[in-house]
Amino acid sequence: MKTPRGGGEHGHHHEALKFSSFFFMPERPRDYLVLLTRFSVLTCLIVSVSLVLRATFLSSSAQDYSSYGVRFPAKAVALPPTGSVGPINISHIQFCIAGAAETWFDRSRYTSLWWRKSTRGSVWLDRPVRIPRNHSDIRFSIPIRVSDPGWTSFRFSSSRAAVRIARIIWDSYQLNLPDVRWFVMGDDDTVFFTENLVKVLSKYDHEQMWYIGGNSESIEQDVMHAYDMAFGGGGFAISRPLAARLAAAMDGCLQRYFYFYGSDQRIAACVGEIGVPFTEERGFHQLDIRGDPFGYLAAHPLAPLVSLHHLVYLDPMFPNKNPIESLQTLMKPYSLDPHRILQQVNCHDRKRQWSISISWGYSIQIYTYFLSATELTTPLQTFKTWRSSSDGPFTFNTRPLKPDPCERPVTYFMDGAEDVRDSGTRTWYSVKDKDYGHCGNSEYARITKVKRILVTSMKTDPEYWNKAPRRQCCEVMEGTGRKKEKELSIRIRKCRTSERI
Repeated sequence: MKTPRGGGEHGHHHEALKFSSFFFMPERPRDYLVLLTRFSVLTCLIVSVSLVLRATFLSSSAQDYSSYGVRFPAKAVALPPTGSVGPINISHIQFCIAGAAETWFDRSRYTSLWWRKSTRGSVWLDRPVRIPRNHSDIRFSIPIRVSDPGWTSFRFSSSRAAVRIARIIWDSYQLNLPDVRWFVMGDDDTVFFTENLVKVLSKYDHEQMWYIGGNSESIEQDVMHAYDMAFGGGGFAISRPLAARLAAAMDGCLQRYFYFYGSDQRIAACVGEIGVPFTEERGFHQLDIRGDPFGYLAAHPLAPLVSLHHLVYLDPMFPNKNPIESLQTLMKPYSLDPHRILQQVNCHDRKRQWSISISWGYSIQIYTYFLSATELTTPLQTFKTWRSSSDGPFTFNTRPLKPDPCERPVTYFMDGAEDVRDSGTRTWYSVKDKDYGHCGNSEYARITKVKRILVTSMKTDPEYWNKAPRRQCCEVMEGTGRKKEKELSIRIRKCRTSERI
């Protein structure tokens, strides 16, 4: 009987010979080539099987997170370079503004103060809002997006909204806008001074991982949250490479840090896991203070003003104006010389024995006696701490308002600003009562006779903040004519080589 092909005892013996032939000892040189080819095929087969098994294992491991409600990004997050070269400008920044549908129409007044057609980014809300038809208000032209609903699946301990706001960096990165170097987070009541923001970010290599912002002014806030953290209301900047890593890791971080209160705490913890430190820039202002911000703003640190937050909870910056009107007033000198806004310049009128402190574009203080440069650059404490409304401590030194009205300054606030020829500016200030009480001192009365102060200056050198910073000097110009006692003229200029304040 004929054995079927491949069957029976002889068939099994034939298959065994075929398998063993992989390892036969070659008798001719050509057989070495055959052996090498078969060995390569077997090696590739083993490697392929191993990779399939490993991928299956990793896939099953990732699925274990589903029980925690974690929603992974819909697409893989790559780490591409921006491919962008040349100096930074506003178009390289993508703003990621956190808002809420319930409060957007009121808070949008703050965003519209600084948002321009060249500004890129979005305001992220928790749900859609209805925009009025035939609108012309700029605040209704700011791009509005609704956060991806995946944020609702995460646990939280005290603030559900903080989860959504933290995840806005994920939402924003998924838009994949071209030529973005920096992602800047902020709240809908944060006011950015974008020219200065661009100047600050120009110091850093956007192809490296950077996490840049400001701390809280109240130590009780830093102790409760963190010192080495950028507070979100003041805004912070994340370079594109870090944003890519952060977007990929965000969902896992939200799950691990569900017990934190704020969105900025969650982001800081996730950035810490990536190993990137916090870089502080003193121009980002959370303004975790209560009451009158005058003393702090009138002694602004020697750094470009980048942002202001919490103004809705503070006394207006300017007397007899509401917060929005105050900011509109500040924006006028800012538009003329953005790098100089709020920069403090101090000088002494030796003839009258006066000390003069100028916060350019904002206010002027005149004292009837000499104060040192250190005292003048130390903020008057016209405010309290954010959480407990106490007298401190703060992350900077303060000096108290003296109980004697005669030892307090006569205060002037900016009324207007304009360009003058030869790339200069002129700002003028008028006296406004800060309710410091009545002083019968004759020298004090001499100051209060001055109803208007004119300040002239050259526009700030664009490279000013790229050099070692130094405060400029000022000098009082002698008046003439009938207005001599009622007007004072001050010129801001570079300090001379050996000049001291």
